[in-house]
Amino acid sequence: MARYTTTVRTDRPVDDVFAYMSDLRNFAEWDPGTKRVVQTLGDGPGLGSRYDVTARGPGRDIVLPYQVIEWSTHEFSARADGKHLTSLDHISVRADGGVTLVTYEAELQLKGLLSVADLGLRVVFGRIGDKAAAGLARQLNGVIVG
Repeated sequence: MARYTTTVRTDRPVDDVFAYMSDLRNFAEWDPGTKRVVQTLGDGPGLGSRYDVTARGPGRDIVLPYQVIEWSTHEFSARADGKHLTSLDHISVRADGGVTLVTYEAELQLKGLLSVADLGLRVVFGRIGDKAAAGLARQLNGVIVG
């Protein structure tokens, strides 16, 4: 399993940042690995909402069907269970001494015979995560702090 975690600090208000982050349709604005996002169930963010996330893959794009599976004040998780991999994203937004901290955690797990490539995925996923973290910091006019 490949894991990636980052934290971005911004001066934007917690509620505004959570509203932005919790709408997966915005992922394509800050994550260069995300080509497009289409909401397929629900009207905006919330528990049970579903999205088709088109990720840039090696050689061809991959469509991952995400569903928001956990939802609470300023925190949520979304899971995609695709043919070749499972992805779990967890985002929390909190106030900290007059600033807002966004923590983004992602896990990717390859399925079946592809699981032998897990070690290589860890290296590649780190690079992909770093690009997404940089894009998130730019989009939020913030800085990466962890």
